[in-house]
Amino acid sequence: MSLITVGTVAFDAIETPFGSSGKVVGGAASYIGLSASQFVEEQHIISVIGDDFPESFVQEMQRRGIRTDGLERRKGEKSFYWAGKYHLDMNSRDTLATELNVLADFQPQVPAAARNADYVMLGNLDPKVQASVLDQMESRPKLIVLDTMNFWMDIALEPLKEVIKRIDVLTINDEEARQLSGEHSLVKAAQKILEMGPTTLVIKKGEHGALLFNDEEVFFAPALPLEEVLDPTGAGDTFAGGFVGYLAHTNDTSFNNMKRGVVLGSALASFTCEKFGTDRLLELTQSELDERIQRFVDLVEFDIILKD
Repeated sequence: MSLITVGTVAFDAIETPFGSSGKVVGGAASYIGLSASQFVEEQHIISVIGDDFPESFVQEMQRRGIRTDGLERRKGEKSFYWAGKYHLDMNSRDTLATELNVLADFQPQVPAAARNADYVMLGNLDPKVQASVLDQMESRPKLIVLDTMNFWMDIALEPLKEVIKRIDVLTINDEEARQLSGEHSLVKAAQKILEMGPTTLVIKKGEHGALLFNDEEVFFAPALPLEEVLDPTGAGDTFAGGFVGYLAHTNDTSFNNMKRGVVLGSALASFTCEKFGTDRLLELTQSELDERIQRFVDLVEFDIILKD
């Protein structure tokens, strides 16, 4: 099944207690696209870059079956750039620099070949940009997944709520779920958010795993304990890419299959944390992914005998 991925293709500069990346390729759509390409053969990426962005990365995406006719390159302009510094707990961070550059007036153009895509992944962007992509679709996709963050809840809450009404799955972290719903309990938060429009909610909890909700069921997947976390940037986007990529590959949007998607997304996200930027995803092999998925299975598998 065909997939559209919308988001930033950009540069990051990361500082953690364990090292610094310098300027590396990042951006939501970069992570989502590479992750989803593990499962889907036809993917369209919609984003904007400047002429400073390396053509080698664009070619690598193309090699992985990611069509880039929706990736606008602007001559004489710079790509989006973000710099951040992580605290010792690796969960909190400070933004050191944000340069919108080509993203400041980005107006996405969905290629004609993608306007009937079955699956759409709206990466973290201005809600008006996300809505613009949906407006250009010629038919209603089978599944629309949206990722957002507290920044848009702070400055564009109403446009965000409008686009949330149009989607099927929302993916946010626990802090954002509490902010969006006004509820501290994640169970109550999920109930309120599901009333806003989506049929399914994924709450990402970083090193503490992920929760999957619909109106009737709840599923929890742990995060894999890692010996070393070098850089968590992009892990949430990698998770989303694995999740939607697997659903598109299987063409099955049932809750049970979404459980599998959550586990596969978590497995892929664990690789992203091992190196700066997209490097680990670029070198990931199928055998490594298979082995890590098995580790997830082993982590939660157990037998129990209930007393009669």
